[in-house]
Amino acid sequence: MKAVHFGAGNIGRGFVGLMLHEGGYELVFSDVAAPLVAAIDAASSYVVHEVGEGGEDRAVTGFSAINSATDPDAVAAAVAGADVVTTAVGPTVLRLVAPHILAGLRLRPADAAPLQVMACENAIGATDQLREHIVRSVAGQWPDLAGRAVFANTAVDRIVPAQPAGAGVDVTVEPFFEWAIERRPFGDHPPTIPGAHFVDDLAPYIERKLFTVNTGHAATAYLGARAGIEKISDALVDPAIAAGVAAALEETSALLAAVHGLDADELAAYRATILRRFANPALPDTVGRVGRQPLRKLSRHERFIGPAAEAAERGLPVDALVAAIAAALEFDHPADEQSAELQRRLRDEDAATFTASVTGLEPAHPLFDRITEVVAARQSALG
Repeated sequence: MKAVHFGAGNIGRGFVGLMLHEGGYELVFSDVAAPLVAAIDAASSYVVHEVGEGGEDRAVTGFSAINSATDPDAVAAAVAGADVVTTAVGPTVLRLVAPHILAGLRLRPADAAPLQVMACENAIGATDQLREHIVRSVAGQWPDLAGRAVFANTAVDRIVPAQPAGAGVDVTVEPFFEWAIERRPFGDHPPTIPGAHFVDDLAPYIERKLFTVNTGHAATAYLGARAGIEKISDALVDPAIAAGVAAALEETSALLAAVHGLDADELAAYRATILRRFANPALPDTVGRVGRQPLRKLSRHERFIGPAAEAAERGLPVDALVAAIAAALEFDHPADEQSAELQRRLRDEDAATFTASVTGLEPAHPLFDRITEVVAARQSALG
């Protein structure tokens, strides 16, 4: 069996690539970072180091790497002969991956088993987005190619922090992971991925993960940055920060229970597990890494505005989520391009304009005035 994975970064190697390797796939990484591609291609193996309780070292072998920027034909050939294609590139990069997958589908024999495509991104319906990029680019020709691939959405969860210097292509990760995959697109022939679980309804898994792991992680980063704390694990030692994060996740859990009927006790246990993971002192994760790209994280369907807007529409509490959003507005890391843009826009735009353009909320939305108030407070502090 063969798999092509787009995105050879830490998540690609330390989570998706590892799982595919353990499923018995011969693995091809595709990336545009030439030094990384060269380092992977020169290695015969790499090690995924799980740090924390129950962690162990896991060796990955049987892989190669292709630079998709300089050798797109090789990528297309690899996709044409693969059983599985996965991505971990970030939702905004999927449009750049789509042409490579399309080129591979054009080369794929019409009588071959359908290529199984899964985008493993922190976004709702990421595989649907990838499929739409492909379909849109071929317009009326898609019916001739549609039978050559199936597309399944996924929900993935594993903390992979910034890596220590000198690690090479080895990756340090936490022991915990979760990979939920839509069952229906595969029919009777799901991919072989040990540890993944196939579900009929993925929406509860995606939103539980996004509104708990991603919301909680980012809230910890922004509240920690406000307090001048560098490490995520150290931030949760501060009682005020820990309480703020826990309160925000209680609000998202109330929403998840209301929307998906998830059990309150199970959600409480899930929250507790998530907070223990964030507090793992063996993970060298920083508020700067987790908090980067604040404009994206404050957008309409992301980890803060998404659940807060839906909770406000239902009359559910949002005080702690709004407090976390206020902390995000203070995230000022000049090395992060979006952080610099965030602070510039706070200075240049009035509160209502900023709120509408960044969060995507309409002025009539029940959350709009709450967010406008914290935006105005941040602008006042900036002077």
